[in-house]
Amino acid sequence: MARIEALNILTTEDGKAYLAELYGKVIENVNKALISARFKNTDLSGDPTAGSVEAKRFVNSSSKKYGTARTNGKGDSVKADTVTVPIDQDKEIVEELEKKDVSLYGVDGIMGKRANNHVQRMASELDTAFFAVGKTAGTKITPAASAIEDEIEEAIQVCENTKNDFVDGVPREMINLICNTKYYGKIRTYLDKVSRPNIDSTTEEFDAYHGVKTFSSVHLPDGVDYEIMVDGAIAQPVMSDEYTAEKIPLSNAYGVELFYHYGTKAVMPDLIFYKEAAGA
Repeated sequence: MARIEALNILTTEDGKAYLAELYGKVIENVNKALISARFKNTDLSGDPTAGSVEAKRFVNSSSKKYGTARTNGKGDSVKADTVTVPIDQDKEIVEELEKKDVSLYGVDGIMGKRANNHVQRMASELDTAFFAVGKTAGTKITPAASAIEDEIEEAIQVCENTKNDFVDGVPREMINLICNTKYYGKIRTYLDKVSRPNIDSTTEEFDAYHGVKTFSSVHLPDGVDYEIMVDGAIAQPVMSDEYTAEKIPLSNAYGVELFYHYGTKAVMPDLIFYKEAAGA
């Protein structure tokens, strides 16, 4: 016997609990599917329901000669840049299910099948928007090296050696290298040829290159070989409303709906770099 036999039972307390359970599974799966979720900025303040959140970057402290604060009667003011991230993308996935389809699959089956697909589509959109900002807000680099191993090392060092009011060099453990599938494959092939004992050539992922977390993505902008960015360089707050199932008026169909809202903005554009493919 199906856990819930008909969509109208979803209006009961048991049905609502089941919807909440499905919703929790959806959010968990979205985060697992997203590459960008692993290093997006989550240090945000404010109420997202108000339409925006904020991220702050504090300027590095600087030393002064002993006694400067006493002479001036005060210490240095803490300087910070505030980046407002508007939640300006309002999206929905709304599908209709005929009663006969519900009867064939059962509520458990049809909700699960559509929930899985909605997860993938939402994840794809978020990743695509995230890396699009990586290009528009980042700095284009053109490494001089031609050998794959030398080019990647040169590109990593561009990010690693960044210095300004907010940054005094970047530890490699904070850097991410996100490649399109073709370029990731080139690095994978190089690693296979040099026979690294700590890398399993039978697996797709090699996790890191020279201490930098490395990923393959199909969601980079067209013509971009790879993007390099630090943890937290881009913020992408997301809100989503739980699935609902309701009868479509004057029909024998039911609606299955997911509504979500998000915004994407660079918080540290000085720590985002990208390389275009030759001829792009």
